[in-house]
This record gives sequence, structure tokens and C-alpha cells, in this order.
Amino acid sequence: MQINGPWWYVPLGRKDERISLASEAVKFLPSPRANISTLKKNFADIGLSLKDLVVLSGGHTIGIGHCNIIQNRLYNFTGKGDTDPKIEASYAKILKYKCPKKVGDLTTVAAMDSISPKVFGKEYFTTVSQRKGFFESDAALLDDYYTKSYLQSQANSNGATFANDFAASMTKLIQLGFGSQGEVRKTCVAVKSY
Repeated sequence: MQINGPWWYVPLGRKDERISLASEAVKFLPSPRANISTLKKNFADIGLSLKDLVVLSGGHTIGIGHCNIIQNRLYNFTGKGDTDPKIEASYAKILKYKCPKKVGDLTTVAAMDSISPKVFGKEYFTTVSQRKGFFESDAALLDDYYTKSYLQSQANSNGATFANDFAASMTKLIQLGFGSQGEVRKTCVAVKSY
């Protein structure tokens, strides 16, 4: 399939169901705390490749993450008041500043990409390659030869193929799950009225 227009334009649109359930997201989205074995299985189970795993994780290049998800990673990783050793030390200090220890805090957030959190681009691969991944699932990409190689190739090539790879992986993802169900909306937050 050829994609016409900017790299992010997918002519199929995003197919949404008429009902949105948080339980469905939890069921089908990989946990931000997942290790590489779990991530590989999650993606394989729905017919996506290791490359798709890394490419779609690259979506963490933009936006924020909730600090409560990484509290244990920062303050009690093994139950002994320690920090996840997979986090680069200076980045751990920055995260601790942005995500102070607050039990049950569901409102504090931090940028998932410390270099350019408002720009969709290749910086995710640089940060994760430098052990500055926000989620455990980001850091886990360094635990597999193939996923690590793809991360490093994108970091070293200034994201040369990321845009096209992301469009291709998103197209595959869009085609999963709904079959003939769901609808492509002009306004993604509004259900079509028929």
C-alpha cells in the first residue's frame, strides 16, 4: 500500500468502535512495566513483528507519562528503596525531581522524551539508547539483540527511516482487530451520527 501525503497520513483513517472501554485498553495495550519477553509475546500474539514493537514504542517520543507508573522504578525497584539500575543516573535524578515520591498521586506527569517532548521525531531512539527511557517497557527494548539494534540504528542515523517505518507499522496496527466493525471519523472524539 502506498501512502500519499505527509508520512503520518494514513488514508484508511483511524477506525474506532462506538463504545470505548478502559478495560479493553488494559487488555490489549502492553504494560509500561512490561519486560522484553512480555512485549515480544504481546506483539507476536496480534501478528506484529519485533520491528513493529520498537517502531510503535517510538510513539513515546511525544507526550507525557504519569509519574505514578514509574514510582517503584524510581524509589523502590526491588523493594529495598532503590532505583532501577537500567536508568542512567543523571536521568534518574531528573525524573525524581519531576516525579517526587508521592504515594497514590495520579496527577503528576513528566515528558516521556526528555529531549523534545512536543516534537514527533527520532529523539526517542537516542534517549532510550542512552538508558533514558521513561517506562520500564522502553528500557526493556535494550534487552533484546534485534530491538536494541534497531534502536541504535535509528539513533545513529538521525532517525533516517523512522517516519516511513512508523507509518507502515501504524497501518498494520489500524488493520487489526475491528474487521468490518468500527468507524472512521472525521473528528476522532465524536461518534458519527448516521
